Amino acid sequence: MVVVTTIRREVLTLPAAELGPGNPLPPLRPLDETHRIDERDRRELPPDMARQIGHAPLRSVLPERIRDGYGRTRAPREMPALVIENDRLRATVLPGCGGRVVSLFHKPSARELLYRNPVLQPACFALNGAWFSGGIEWNIGATGHTALSCAPVYAARVTAPDGGDMLRLWEWERLRDLPFQVDLWLPEGSDFLYAGVRIRNPHERTTPLYWWSNIAVPEDRRVLAPADAAWQFGYERRLRRVPVPADGGTDQTYPGNSTYPGDWFYEIPDGRRRWIAALDDAGDGLVQTSTDTLRGRKLFVWGTGPGGRRWQEWLTEPGTGGYCEIQAGIARTQLEHVPLDAESEVSWLEAYGPLGADPGTALGPDWAAALAETEARLETALPRADVDAAYARWLPCADTEPGEMLATGSGWGALEVLRASYKLPGTPFDESTLGDVQAPWRELLETGSFPEPRRVGPPGESLVARPWRDMLETAPARPLTEYHLGVAQWHAGDRAQAVRSWERALELAPSQWPLLRCLAVADQQEGHHERAADRYAEAFDDLCRERRDDGTAWTAATAALGREAIDALLTARRPAAARAVWERLRPRTRERGRFRLIEARLLLAEGDREAARAVFDAGFEVADLREGAEAIGELWARLTDAPLPARYDFRMRPPAD
Repeated sequence: MVVVTTIRREVLTLPAAELGPGNPLPPLRPLDETHRIDERDRRELPPDMARQIGHAPLRSVLPERIRDGYGRTRAPREMPALVIENDRLRATVLPGCGGRVVSLFHKPSARELLYRNPVLQPACFALNGAWFSGGIEWNIGATGHTALSCAPVYAARVTAPDGGDMLRLWEWERLRDLPFQVDLWLPEGSDFLYAGVRIRNPHERTTPLYWWSNIAVPEDRRVLAPADAAWQFGYERRLRRVPVPADGGTDQTYPGNSTYPGDWFYEIPDGRRRWIAALDDAGDGLVQTSTDTLRGRKLFVWGTGPGGRRWQEWLTEPGTGGYCEIQAGIARTQLEHVPLDAESEVSWLEAYGPLGADPGTALGPDWAAALAETEARLETALPRADVDAAYARWLPCADTEPGEMLATGSGWGALEVLRASYKLPGTPFDESTLGDVQAPWRELLETGSFPEPRRVGPPGESLVARPWRDMLETAPARPLTEYHLGVAQWHAGDRAQAVRSWERALELAPSQWPLLRCLAVADQQEGHHERAADRYAEAFDDLCRERRDDGTAWTAATAALGREAIDALLTARRPAAARAVWERLRPRTRERGRFRLIEARLLLAEGDREAARAVFDAGFEVADLREGAEAIGELWARLTDAPLPARYDFRMRPPAD
């Protein structure tokens, strides 16, 4: 048999905003998670769903750092891409962006099956900030978009089950400390892209597991999944069971019928084939199906309201058309985490491809007939038994060692393998990938001592898992060691001990501002806002004395600490001190949209309502505006009774009663 599948490197050029530097301050505050439910609803849920919603929710994004250094200025940029192709399909993957499949092109019909974003514009939707819309993304970690959304993953050529080429993507997910892989291949003559997914728990403890494959498709579609009910969730944080397709007389399977953004998690009966499809008015579109382990299916819509339309513009370019997302996950809803037993693994197979159905039936009012028609067409195009058989053929290949390396991820997996001697066939984390950011932790592992820096600068990343915390506790109690130990203790919930570690470090630390900032956050969490303001002011003074240049690291640290300090000082009703911090920010920092919003708040606190309103009138864009955030509208309402201008309207929920 002649195998025609190929994998090749390409360069994809897109108008893209630079990611910029990450935030150098460890994220100590509770996760700002919009996907929480009202406690009133929990009592009405099925017991297993309620249990999994309450199972080990993520409290912070440590050891990750927040990625908020991007802007809104786009320019043509070249991005390494990997293309896997047969005579029917062509899939384009960005290994530098979490392994995102940004395009799935069907050659016979000359159709793009996904929503392909014409730009790459980061926005604050990932758990750690930067994320962009479009394509197929692999979400692992916790409720929300993965922290790997804009991070590199490993990629290599591997032998596929049919003897051809398969593209393997893998990384070490740091929020849950789980290695995972996604194997993409196209059998000869197939109209379907296969994705074999495996997640391993190498630890001697049970670990919470979260996975959703998110597929962006044009929103002028009907979305079908084999269910007569769904769990509907909106940004008012209510989870309720609703009928499908019509809820309150409105057919919600058409994204254009929703006013506000929302999720529909379909209740697929046990034993029913798992699939979801998005079909246009001719009955053509994309279908995703899988083996039964990937049980959940979901529709996300932006809605037709002004806030949803503004977000659509924000994530792409005006006039390019909107999108919705069809998704597949390990649980019924994205609010749940399931336990993955110690030293075990879970795996499944997904398939993505074109589907055509009779539009009169698939798009008609008879929901049972629409599902029967669509599922019959799917069974003809890709029988359920063939998916199960492909999974059985792939599973023995999951351990196959990679051949040609095509992209390199981070060194954090290599550090964990070095620490624990994990055996992970098929997904090597080679020692050669260890870099400068891992170097001090490697020294701690090998010598029992964490090195002090040779020159003063913002501290590096902290590791917070129990084994690293134990090593820090027995290492010589130097200032930087105590700083990292305090971060790890804080993450573990031992706040009193964390404060003691930071206070001990203050006595000898040549650089005090990182410690003072940690102590200020601790004060805020305990409600001591005056003391927090004092410490923030002292920390910012110390940073300004210490910073050595206008380079990226110091500018990012000054911006991050200054932003928090101003907020703390305004909370304590000390606008003069907040103004003193503002004046020492770099001019290019003050010009950023986030800081223009801060300036308007500062002016209002100083009593200059007219100047604050002038900031809005001049216009600004908060590049890192958080999904679900309402800070702009709330400040506007304090300035005027006028309607919120459309350019600032990002509201994702109905007005409160």
